[in-house]
Amino acid sequence: MAVLDQLNSQQAIDLENKYGAHNYHPLPVVLSRGEGVFVWDVEGKKYYDFLSAYSAVNQGHCHPDIVKAMTEQAQTLTLTSRAFYNDMLGKYEKYASETFNFDKLLPMNTGAEAVETALKICRKWAYEVKGIEENEAEIIVCENNFHGRTTTIISFSNDPVARKNFGPYTNGFIKIAYDNLEALENTLKSNANVAGFLVEPIQGEAGVYVPTEGYLSKAKALCEKYNVLFIADEVQTGIARTGKMLAVDHENVKPDVLILGKALSGGAYPVSAVLADDAIMNVIGPGNHGSTFGGNPIAAAVAIAALEVVKNEDLANNAEKLGQLFRSELSKFIETSSIVNSVRGKGLLNAILINDDEDSETAWNICLKLRDNGLLAKPTHGNIIRFAPPLVMTEAQLLDCVSIITKTLKEFEV
Repeated sequence: MAVLDQLNSQQAIDLENKYGAHNYHPLPVVLSRGEGVFVWDVEGKKYYDFLSAYSAVNQGHCHPDIVKAMTEQAQTLTLTSRAFYNDMLGKYEKYASETFNFDKLLPMNTGAEAVETALKICRKWAYEVKGIEENEAEIIVCENNFHGRTTTIISFSNDPVARKNFGPYTNGFIKIAYDNLEALENTLKSNANVAGFLVEPIQGEAGVYVPTEGYLSKAKALCEKYNVLFIADEVQTGIARTGKMLAVDHENVKPDVLILGKALSGGAYPVSAVLADDAIMNVIGPGNHGSTFGGNPIAAAVAIAALEVVKNEDLANNAEKLGQLFRSELSKFIETSSIVNSVRGKGLLNAILINDDEDSETAWNICLKLRDNGLLAKPTHGNIIRFAPPLVMTEAQLLDCVSIITKTLKEFEV
Protein backbone atom coordinates (compact mmCIF):
# COMPACT_ATOMS: atom_id res chain seq x y z
CA MET A 1 0.00 0.00 0.00
CA ALA A 2 1.45 3.35 -1.06
CA VAL A 3 1.69 6.11 1.55
CA LEU A 4 -0.62 8.38 -0.43
CA ASP A 5 -3.30 5.74 -1.10
CA GLN A 6 -6.67 7.02 0.10
CA LEU A 7 -8.16 4.91 2.90
CA ASN A 8 -11.71 4.74 4.10
CA SER A 9 -12.39 4.85 7.84
CA GLN A 10 -12.57 1.12 8.40
CA GLN A 11 -9.36 0.47 6.47
CA ALA A 12 -7.50 3.04 8.58
CA ILE A 13 -8.87 1.57 11.81
CA ASP A 14 -7.99 -1.97 10.70
CA LEU A 15 -4.40 -0.93 9.93
CA GLU A 16 -3.92 0.60 13.40
CA ASN A 17 -5.49 -2.41 15.09
CA LYS A 18 -3.20 -4.82 13.25
CA TYR A 19 0.12 -2.95 13.26
CA GLY A 20 -0.17 -0.56 16.22
CA ALA A 21 0.19 -1.25 19.92
CA HIS A 22 -3.22 -1.08 21.59
CA ASN A 23 -2.27 1.59 24.12
CA TYR A 24 -5.24 3.84 23.27
CA HIS A 25 -8.97 3.32 22.89
CA PRO A 26 -9.93 5.96 20.29
CA LEU A 27 -13.43 7.00 19.43
CA PRO A 28 -14.16 5.33 16.05
CA VAL A 29 -13.68 8.33 13.78
CA VAL A 30 -10.77 8.73 11.34
CA LEU A 31 -9.70 12.34 10.83
CA SER A 32 -7.82 13.59 7.80
CA ARG A 33 -8.09 17.40 7.87
CA GLY A 34 -8.47 20.24 10.35
CA GLU A 35 -9.03 23.99 10.20
CA GLY A 36 -9.85 26.27 13.11
CA VAL A 37 -12.48 24.63 15.31
CA PHE A 38 -13.38 21.99 12.71
CA VAL A 39 -12.03 18.60 11.64
CA TRP A 40 -13.10 16.35 8.76
CA ASP A 41 -13.02 12.58 8.53
CA VAL A 42 -11.74 10.66 5.51
CA GLU A 43 -15.24 10.46 4.06
CA GLY A 44 -15.54 14.24 4.26
CA LYS A 45 -17.91 14.61 7.24
CA LYS A 46 -17.32 17.79 9.24
CA TYR A 47 -17.17 17.93 13.04
CA TYR A 48 -16.65 20.45 15.80
CA ASP A 49 -13.52 19.42 17.71
CA PHE A 50 -14.40 19.59 21.39
CA LEU A 51 -11.19 18.01 22.69
CA SER A 52 -8.46 20.09 20.96
CA ALA A 53 -5.98 17.21 21.24
CA TYR A 54 -6.24 17.49 25.03
CA SER A 55 -5.75 21.29 24.80
CA ALA A 56 -2.76 21.18 22.46
CA VAL A 57 -4.73 22.90 19.69
CA ASN A 58 -5.87 25.97 21.64
CA GLN A 59 -5.03 28.19 18.65
CA GLY A 60 -7.20 26.09 16.31
CA HIS A 61 -6.19 23.45 13.79
CA CYS A 62 -3.50 24.43 11.29
CA HIS A 63 -3.36 28.09 12.31
CA PRO A 64 -1.79 29.82 9.29
CA ASP A 65 0.68 31.86 11.34
CA ILE A 66 1.99 28.77 13.13
CA VAL A 67 2.10 26.68 9.95
CA LYS A 68 3.97 29.50 8.18
CA ALA A 69 6.59 29.71 10.94
CA MET A 70 7.04 25.94 10.91
CA THR A 71 7.34 25.51 7.15
CA GLU A 72 9.66 28.49 6.69
CA GLN A 73 11.99 27.27 9.43
CA ALA A 74 11.82 23.68 8.12
CA GLN A 75 13.22 24.89 4.79
CA THR A 76 16.16 26.62 6.49
CA LEU A 77 17.39 24.55 9.45
CA THR A 78 15.58 21.77 11.32
CA LEU A 79 18.01 20.36 13.90
CA THR A 80 21.52 20.96 15.18
CA SER A 81 21.21 19.20 18.55
CA ARG A 82 22.57 21.21 21.46
CA ALA A 83 26.11 20.39 20.41
CA PHE A 84 26.01 23.78 18.67
CA TYR A 85 24.13 27.04 19.04
CA ASN A 86 21.35 27.87 16.61
CA ASP A 87 19.93 31.26 15.75
CA MET A 88 16.35 30.55 16.93
CA LEU A 89 16.66 29.06 20.40
CA GLY A 90 17.79 32.22 22.19
CA LYS A 91 14.97 34.21 20.60
CA TYR A 92 12.44 31.67 21.84
CA GLU A 93 13.93 31.46 25.33
CA LYS A 94 13.85 35.26 25.64
CA TYR A 95 10.31 35.59 24.28
CA ALA A 96 8.84 32.84 26.48
CA SER A 97 10.78 33.85 29.60
CA GLU A 98 9.55 37.43 29.29
CA THR A 99 6.01 36.31 28.49
CA PHE A 100 5.77 34.28 31.70
CA ASN A 101 8.06 36.47 33.82
CA PHE A 102 10.88 34.04 34.54
CA ASP A 103 14.66 34.33 34.19
CA LYS A 104 15.29 31.14 32.26
CA LEU A 105 13.72 28.37 30.19
CA LEU A 106 14.85 24.78 29.72
CA PRO A 107 13.45 23.41 26.43
CA MET A 108 12.11 19.89 26.00
CA ASN A 109 9.64 18.19 23.65
CA THR A 110 6.75 16.51 25.44
CA GLY A 111 4.76 17.23 28.57
CA ALA A 112 6.02 14.15 30.39
CA GLU A 113 9.62 15.11 29.58
CA ALA A 114 8.99 18.56 31.02
CA VAL A 115 7.56 17.08 34.22
CA GLU A 116 10.59 14.79 34.55
CA THR A 117 12.82 17.83 34.02
CA ALA A 118 11.05 19.77 36.76
CA LEU A 119 11.44 16.86 39.18
CA LYS A 120 15.17 16.68 38.47
CA ILE A 121 15.60 20.44 38.92
CA CYS A 122 13.67 20.31 42.19
CA ARG A 123 15.79 17.47 43.57
CA LYS A 124 19.07 19.08 42.57
CA TRP A 125 17.96 22.36 44.15
CA ALA A 126 17.04 20.45 47.31
CA TYR A 127 20.56 19.07 47.71
CA GLU A 128 22.61 22.02 46.52
CA VAL A 129 20.57 24.96 47.82
CA LYS A 130 18.18 23.82 50.54
CA GLY A 131 20.72 21.43 52.03
CA ILE A 132 18.72 18.22 52.17
CA GLU A 133 20.92 15.14 52.44
CA GLU A 134 21.49 13.53 49.04
CA ASN A 135 18.90 10.92 48.00
CA GLU A 136 16.56 11.95 50.83
CA ALA A 137 14.48 14.62 49.06
CA GLU A 138 10.73 14.09 48.80
CA ILE A 139 8.20 15.75 46.52
CA ILE A 140 4.54 16.12 47.47
CA VAL A 141 2.00 15.24 44.77
CA CYS A 142 -1.79 15.06 44.74
CA GLU A 143 -4.04 12.03 44.52
CA ASN A 144 -5.75 11.53 41.15
CA ASN A 145 -2.98 13.50 39.46
CA PHE A 146 -2.06 13.10 35.83
CA HIS A 147 1.45 14.25 34.91
CA GLY A 148 2.30 11.70 32.22
CA ARG A 149 3.15 8.02 31.89
CA THR A 150 6.90 7.64 32.33
CA THR A 151 8.13 5.13 34.91
CA THR A 152 8.85 7.82 37.50
CA ILE A 153 5.55 9.63 36.97
CA ILE A 154 3.37 6.52 37.23
CA SER A 155 5.17 5.78 40.48
CA PHE A 156 3.12 8.53 42.09
CA SER A 157 -0.08 7.91 40.14
CA ASN A 158 -3.01 6.12 41.75
CA ASP A 159 -4.52 5.09 38.40
CA PRO A 160 -4.36 1.29 38.41
CA VAL A 161 -4.44 1.10 34.60
CA ALA A 162 -1.35 3.31 34.33
CA ARG A 163 0.50 1.57 37.21
CA LYS A 164 -0.26 -2.14 37.27
CA ASN A 165 2.62 -4.42 36.22
CA PHE A 166 5.02 -1.53 35.56
CA GLY A 167 6.87 -1.72 38.88
CA PRO A 168 9.18 -1.51 40.72
CA TYR A 169 8.30 2.10 41.30
CA THR A 170 10.42 5.17 41.99
CA ASN A 171 10.60 6.39 45.58
CA GLY A 172 10.65 9.96 46.82
CA PHE A 173 7.02 11.04 46.53
CA ILE A 174 4.32 11.71 49.11
CA LYS A 175 0.68 11.65 47.96
CA ILE A 176 -1.90 13.86 49.63
CA ALA A 177 -5.50 14.78 48.86
CA TYR A 178 -6.02 17.46 46.19
CA ASP A 179 -7.53 20.77 47.31
CA ASN A 180 -6.68 20.05 50.94
CA LEU A 181 -4.52 22.69 52.59
CA GLU A 182 -4.53 20.93 55.96
CA ALA A 183 -3.02 17.80 54.41
CA LEU A 184 -0.39 19.92 52.68
CA GLU A 185 0.61 21.82 55.82
CA ASN A 186 0.68 18.69 57.99
CA THR A 187 3.01 17.02 55.50
CA LEU A 188 5.26 20.08 55.23
CA LYS A 189 5.37 20.47 59.00
CA SER A 190 6.26 16.85 59.69
CA ASN A 191 8.89 16.29 56.99
CA ALA A 192 11.99 18.46 56.69
CA ASN A 193 13.05 16.61 53.53
CA VAL A 194 10.25 17.95 51.35
CA ALA A 195 11.75 19.75 48.37
CA GLY A 196 8.69 20.55 46.24
CA PHE A 197 4.94 20.46 45.77
CA LEU A 198 3.89 19.37 42.26
CA VAL A 199 0.29 20.29 41.42
CA GLU A 200 -2.10 20.75 38.52
CA PRO A 201 -4.00 24.04 39.02
CA ILE A 202 -7.04 22.15 37.69
CA GLN A 203 -7.01 18.36 37.53
CA GLY A 204 -7.94 17.81 33.89
CA GLU A 205 -7.57 14.09 33.26
CA ALA A 206 -9.19 13.32 36.61
CA GLY A 207 -12.38 14.98 35.37
CA VAL A 208 -11.79 18.76 35.35
CA TYR A 209 -11.71 19.24 39.11
CA VAL A 210 -11.41 22.95 39.94
CA PRO A 211 -10.01 23.54 43.44
CA THR A 212 -11.61 25.78 46.04
CA GLU A 213 -10.92 29.46 45.44
CA GLY A 214 -7.78 30.43 47.33
CA TYR A 215 -6.31 26.93 47.37
CA LEU A 216 -3.45 27.72 45.00
CA SER A 217 -2.45 31.02 46.61
CA LYS A 218 -2.54 29.52 50.11
CA ALA A 219 -0.60 26.45 48.94
CA LYS A 220 2.04 28.75 47.48
CA ALA A 221 2.24 30.65 50.78
CA LEU A 222 2.75 27.37 52.65
CA CYS A 223 5.52 26.39 50.24
CA GLU A 224 7.24 29.72 50.90
CA LYS A 225 6.87 29.27 54.66
CA TYR A 226 8.57 25.86 54.58
CA ASN A 227 11.11 26.69 51.84
CA VAL A 228 9.60 24.27 49.34
CA LEU A 229 9.31 24.77 45.57
CA PHE A 230 5.79 25.27 44.23
CA ILE A 231 5.77 23.44 40.87
CA ALA A 232 2.78 24.14 38.62
CA ASP A 233 2.03 21.61 35.88
CA GLU A 234 0.27 23.81 33.33
CA VAL A 235 0.75 21.45 30.38
CA GLN A 236 -3.02 21.22 29.89
CA THR A 237 -4.28 24.28 31.76
CA GLY A 238 -1.75 26.80 30.42
CA ILE A 239 -1.66 29.01 27.31
CA ALA A 240 -5.09 30.68 27.80
CA ARG A 241 -7.18 27.50 28.21
CA THR A 242 -8.83 28.51 31.51
CA GLY A 243 -9.44 32.18 30.70
CA LYS A 244 -6.02 33.45 31.83
CA MET A 245 -2.62 32.93 30.25
CA LEU A 246 -1.95 30.48 33.09
CA ALA A 247 -4.49 28.89 35.40
CA VAL A 248 -2.45 30.07 38.42
CA ASP A 249 -3.03 33.64 37.22
CA HIS A 250 -6.60 33.40 38.52
CA GLU A 251 -5.08 33.61 42.01
CA ASN A 252 -2.06 35.78 41.10
CA VAL A 253 0.35 32.95 41.92
CA LYS A 254 3.82 32.85 40.44
CA PRO A 255 5.13 29.27 40.64
CA ASP A 256 8.74 28.62 41.51
CA VAL A 257 8.82 26.17 38.61
CA LEU A 258 6.40 26.30 35.67
CA ILE A 259 5.80 23.35 33.33
CA LEU A 260 4.37 24.01 29.85
CA GLY A 261 3.65 21.88 26.79
CA LYS A 262 0.76 21.04 24.45
CA ALA A 263 -0.52 24.46 23.24
CA LEU A 264 3.00 25.88 23.50
CA SER A 265 3.19 24.75 19.87
CA GLY A 266 -0.47 25.11 18.94
CA GLY A 267 -0.48 21.39 18.22
CA ALA A 268 1.86 21.75 15.26
CA TYR A 269 4.99 20.16 16.77
CA PRO A 270 6.11 18.61 20.09
CA VAL A 271 7.33 21.51 22.26
CA SER A 272 7.52 21.70 26.05
CA ALA A 273 9.41 23.82 28.54
CA VAL A 274 10.30 24.29 32.18
CA LEU A 275 10.71 27.86 33.43
CA ALA A 276 12.27 29.10 36.67
CA ASP A 277 14.32 31.99 38.00
CA ASP A 278 18.11 31.89 38.22
CA ALA A 279 18.22 30.90 41.89
CA ILE A 280 16.59 27.60 40.92
CA MET A 281 17.52 27.03 37.28
CA ASN A 282 21.23 27.67 37.82
CA VAL A 283 21.59 24.31 39.59
CA ILE A 284 21.53 22.75 36.11
CA GLY A 285 24.95 22.64 34.48
CA PRO A 286 26.41 21.11 31.30
CA GLY A 287 25.70 17.40 31.09
CA ASN A 288 23.11 17.37 33.88
CA HIS A 289 20.12 17.18 31.54
CA GLY A 290 19.32 17.43 27.86
CA SER A 291 17.51 16.25 24.75
CA THR A 292 18.63 15.84 21.15
CA PHE A 293 15.50 17.56 19.88
CA GLY A 294 14.92 19.92 22.83
CA GLY A 295 15.26 23.51 21.66
CA ASN A 296 15.53 22.67 17.97
CA PRO A 297 15.02 25.56 15.52
CA ILE A 298 11.59 24.41 14.31
CA ALA A 299 10.32 24.06 17.86
CA ALA A 300 11.62 27.53 18.71
CA ALA A 301 10.00 29.17 15.68
CA VAL A 302 6.72 27.34 16.22
CA ALA A 303 6.53 28.20 19.94
CA ILE A 304 7.11 31.91 19.33
CA ALA A 305 4.38 31.94 16.66
CA ALA A 306 2.00 29.96 18.88
CA LEU A 307 2.41 32.38 21.80
CA GLU A 308 2.02 35.37 19.49
CA VAL A 309 -1.30 34.01 18.20
CA VAL A 310 -2.59 33.68 21.77
CA LYS A 311 -1.69 37.29 22.53
CA ASN A 312 -2.70 38.83 19.19
CA GLU A 313 -6.09 37.13 19.11
CA ASP A 314 -6.82 37.69 22.82
CA LEU A 315 -7.61 34.01 23.28
CA ALA A 316 -7.55 34.10 27.08
CA ASN A 317 -10.40 36.62 27.23
CA ASN A 318 -12.31 34.68 24.58
CA ALA A 319 -11.94 31.50 26.64
CA GLU A 320 -13.15 33.30 29.76
CA LYS A 321 -16.21 34.76 28.04
CA LEU A 322 -17.21 31.62 26.16
CA GLY A 323 -16.57 29.39 29.16
CA GLN A 324 -19.02 31.35 31.28
CA LEU A 325 -21.58 31.18 28.48
CA PHE A 326 -21.07 27.43 28.03
CA ARG A 327 -21.55 26.62 31.71
CA SER A 328 -24.54 28.95 31.95
CA GLU A 329 -26.30 27.36 28.98
CA LEU A 330 -25.52 23.80 30.09
CA SER A 331 -26.71 24.59 33.62
CA LYS A 332 -30.12 25.59 32.26
CA PHE A 333 -30.42 22.19 30.61
CA ILE A 334 -29.15 20.33 33.68
CA GLU A 335 -31.88 21.85 35.88
CA THR A 336 -34.44 19.54 34.25
CA SER A 337 -32.09 16.73 33.17
CA SER A 338 -32.01 13.19 34.53
CA ILE A 339 -28.91 12.19 32.54
CA VAL A 340 -26.47 14.95 33.62
CA ASN A 341 -25.73 15.82 37.25
CA SER A 342 -23.50 18.88 36.86
CA VAL A 343 -21.17 20.94 34.70
CA ARG A 344 -17.88 22.29 36.03
CA GLY A 345 -14.78 23.98 34.74
CA LYS A 346 -12.95 27.23 34.12
CA GLY A 347 -12.59 29.05 30.82
CA LEU A 348 -12.99 26.54 28.00
CA LEU A 349 -11.87 23.55 30.05
CA ASN A 350 -15.13 21.99 31.19
CA ALA A 351 -16.75 18.66 31.96
CA ILE A 352 -20.19 17.22 32.57
CA LEU A 353 -20.88 14.43 35.06
CA ILE A 354 -23.13 11.77 33.60
CA ASN A 355 -25.70 10.25 35.95
CA ASP A 356 -24.26 6.74 35.89
CA ASP A 357 -21.35 4.88 37.49
CA GLU A 358 -17.78 4.85 36.19
CA ASP A 359 -18.09 1.33 34.82
CA SER A 360 -21.09 2.13 32.65
CA GLU A 361 -21.02 2.67 28.89
CA THR A 362 -23.36 5.66 29.01
CA ALA A 363 -20.76 8.41 28.58
CA TRP A 364 -19.07 6.47 25.76
CA ASN A 365 -22.41 5.99 24.01
CA ILE A 366 -23.20 9.68 24.39
CA CYS A 367 -19.86 10.52 22.75
CA LEU A 368 -20.68 8.15 19.87
CA LYS A 369 -24.00 9.95 19.38
CA LEU A 370 -22.27 13.36 19.64
CA ARG A 371 -19.99 12.17 16.85
CA ASP A 372 -23.02 11.22 14.75
CA ASN A 373 -24.40 14.71 15.41
CA GLY A 374 -21.19 16.45 14.35
CA LEU A 375 -19.24 17.05 17.57
CA LEU A 376 -16.22 15.14 18.91
CA ALA A 377 -15.58 14.65 22.63
CA LYS A 378 -14.29 11.81 24.78
CA PRO A 379 -15.12 10.40 28.23
CA THR A 380 -12.63 10.43 31.07
CA HIS A 381 -12.99 8.17 34.13
CA GLY A 382 -16.01 6.42 32.69
CA ASN A 383 -18.85 8.79 33.51
CA ILE A 384 -17.31 12.22 32.86
CA ILE A 385 -17.22 13.90 29.44
CA ARG A 386 -14.58 16.60 28.96
CA PHE A 387 -15.35 19.54 26.67
CA ALA A 388 -12.37 21.64 25.52
CA PRO A 389 -12.80 23.25 22.08
CA PRO A 390 -10.15 25.40 20.38
CA LEU A 391 -10.05 28.89 21.88
CA VAL A 392 -10.60 30.53 18.48
CA MET A 393 -14.27 29.48 18.66
CA THR A 394 -16.89 32.21 18.16
CA GLU A 395 -19.97 32.77 20.30
CA ALA A 396 -22.25 31.64 17.46
CA GLN A 397 -20.24 28.44 17.05
CA LEU A 398 -20.31 27.79 20.80
CA LEU A 399 -24.10 28.17 20.94
CA ASP A 400 -24.41 25.82 17.97
CA CYS A 401 -22.31 23.29 19.91
CA VAL A 402 -24.45 23.72 23.04
CA SER A 403 -27.46 22.95 20.87
CA ILE A 404 -25.80 19.76 19.56
CA ILE A 405 -24.81 18.68 23.08
CA THR A 406 -28.25 19.27 24.63
CA LYS A 407 -30.04 17.66 21.68
CA THR A 408 -27.82 14.60 22.05
CA LEU A 409 -28.21 14.39 25.82
CA LYS A 410 -32.01 14.52 25.47
CA GLU A 411 -31.81 11.26 23.50
CA PHE A 412 -30.47 9.61 26.67
CA GLU A 413 -33.00 11.01 29.13
CA VAL A 414 -34.85 8.31 31.05
